[in-house]
Amino acid sequence: MQLKSDRDKIAHLLRRFGLGASEAELEYYVPKGLAGTIDALLQPEGDDGFTAQPTRFALNNNNLNMRGAEAWWLSRMIITQKPLREKLTVFWHDHFATSAEKVDAAIPMIAQNERIRAAALGPFEDLLLSMSRDPAMIYWLDNQLNKKGKPNENFAREVMELFSLGIGHYTEVDVQEAARAFTGWGYGRRGPGGRQAVQENRLPRAGVSFLFDENQHDEGIKTILGNKGNFNGDDVVGILTGHPQTATHIAKKMWEFFAYSDPDEKLVARLASTYRSKGLRTAVLVRAIMEAPEFYSDRCVRKLYKNPVDFCIATLRSLGVGTQLKTLLDADPESTQGRGVLAAMIQVSGTMKSMGMQMFYPPDVAGWEWGEAWISTSTMVERMKWADKLFGPRGLLRQPALRAGLGNALTGSDTEEDFVKSLCSLFDVPIPASKMPTLVEASKRTDFNRDPLGAAANVSRLIFCLPEFQFA
Repeated sequence: MQLKSDRDKIAHLLRRFGLGASEAELEYYVPKGLAGTIDALLQPEGDDGFTAQPTRFALNNNNLNMRGAEAWWLSRMIITQKPLREKLTVFWHDHFATSAEKVDAAIPMIAQNERIRAAALGPFEDLLLSMSRDPAMIYWLDNQLNKKGKPNENFAREVMELFSLGIGHYTEVDVQEAARAFTGWGYGRRGPGGRQAVQENRLPRAGVSFLFDENQHDEGIKTILGNKGNFNGDDVVGILTGHPQTATHIAKKMWEFFAYSDPDEKLVARLASTYRSKGLRTAVLVRAIMEAPEFYSDRCVRKLYKNPVDFCIATLRSLGVGTQLKTLLDADPESTQGRGVLAAMIQVSGTMKSMGMQMFYPPDVAGWEWGEAWISTSTMVERMKWADKLFGPRGLLRQPALRAGLGNALTGSDTEEDFVKSLCSLFDVPIPASKMPTLVEASKRTDFNRDPLGAAANVSRLIFCLPEFQFA
């Protein structure tokens, strides 16, 4: 599919680097042109429009658990006015995969998420250092057990294999020596006697922050990737981010996440060179991908399998749910409608989990498997069921407070064909003319004038399982 107009290119850009190319977002970005849209997406300053504190998602006993943490992040994705930053937060969450399956503590997991968001577009060295000092990460990879004379290699191995260089670009000795450099890196809280280390097997909780224990740090000389010195963890991060392979590894991984798999080596080298020349500033790499001719090629457009974020969050944004969620969350915290947000987001989380992706719960330290892995017999059934989760008798859009964002989207049609075209436009799906009659017939099962949500459910069940809708 050759993209010719700025509008088509901007829509493609929003599908990949935003959270869907909704009609409202296209109307906002198209007047800026392609270059202006790239600038606007990359502009990091300013409020994202999401002001709800995590405590807003606590249960009635004020207990903020991981279900509340998931609801907090999903709400933010739906509401945010800075979709690129949120999409990058998803990317880096997968890259620095930390699972609440082990780190079952909402506040540290949310704190890690906020650290990722804050550094998502900045220098990679800052992000890597932040993650190396993050209590949830330290507990996830056991670095609180990494002590002088008894080094634990878990974090040192993953910081090389997954977070920076990639497999095959370091030796076992490099891992062993890096582990020594990270000895004494743990987490703690301020107690009556000052900063104290948390017990080795205790989950990090509220009030916990990075702690460096001098008594447990190995001060000896280490040799890492050809560098020799009395290195600590900061030094290792500097060595890794200064290594040319890190730029190559991150550039390729980011291209595959936002564009397509198995890119040409020359393309990766070009991106990595630009990335390195600007001090591994992620915003520079993202811009290079956005401006690459290959990104707008036939190989790229509508060829990336939608992950559950692209499937569920994008449809909710296209339905105007974000505006309504924000109104509810900004209202009186004790209001009945406001409390309903948590239940609604738990329902969204459950659907995404059934599709193979539960936020804060990557399957392992390597993150999720992307691409074709999102599509299976069971996940396709869940994708079809998403229509009922939206429009069915107990669907999200049956709540008047959430439905209000739809406006005339489902009620402004004169015929069934117009109704179907309106839905296809709303969901940003290119339906071939040959498939339109089937969708129109589905819409006739329920009078769209009397029950537009019922008719939308009939049509959407088919839309959501069409091959054309599985690709962003």
